[in-house]
Amino acid sequence: MRASRRFSVVALVCLSSFCLSNLCLSRLATAQQPDQVVAERVLGPQWKQLSRRAGVIFAGTVLAAAPQMVTTQTAATDRVVPGTAPSVQLSFRVDRAIAGVEPGQVLTIHEWAGAWSMQRPMRKGEHILIFLYPPSRLGLTSPVGGSRGQVALDPSGEGVSEHDRKPVAAVGAGVRVVQLERAIRSARNRSARNEEE
Repeated sequence: MRASRRFSVVALVCLSSFCLSNLCLSRLATAQQPDQVVAERVLGPQWKQLSRRAGVIFAGTVLAAAPQMVTTQTAATDRVVPGTAPSVQLSFRVDRAIAGVEPGQVLTIHEWAGAWSMQRPMRKGEHILIFLYPPSRLGLTSPVGGSRGQVALDPSGEGVSEHDRKPVAAVGAGVRVVQLERAIRSARNRSARNEEE
């Protein structure tokens, strides 16, 4: 009976070690994959277009996500003034600037209420990687590709959340924001070089 119990303990220890080593190897494999492969897994096959179409890209913290209805219209002077286009006001702190913003900047955006209602809701305190269109003449913007332009990050803000509601969430596990940042910058730089030629 004692030999059988020892064998069970040894087998359990071996199985635990095997599982732990497989987990470590899978995390290492994710970390060693080229940034472009990781970007495609997390952002989808159109990740380069997503990166190039965005005027503003950053990883940040949601400061205010309550649907504050604001209205805007264009006056004869083409300035944004209170008026009729219903929008939602959202505020973020930029933790990692990628394009169009500075680190530490507090960015307040206005999004058309119709577009906002079709996307994944954001919560105050949530960390997010977001791709925003350049602001329109009315000062409105929204995530490029709708919910594709929003990537939920883990509580540290350094990695992709394993609980993102996107269908690719499972493949985002273990992906670091810095990997996505390198891929995004590379895609944008290639696009800029091609335009110059």
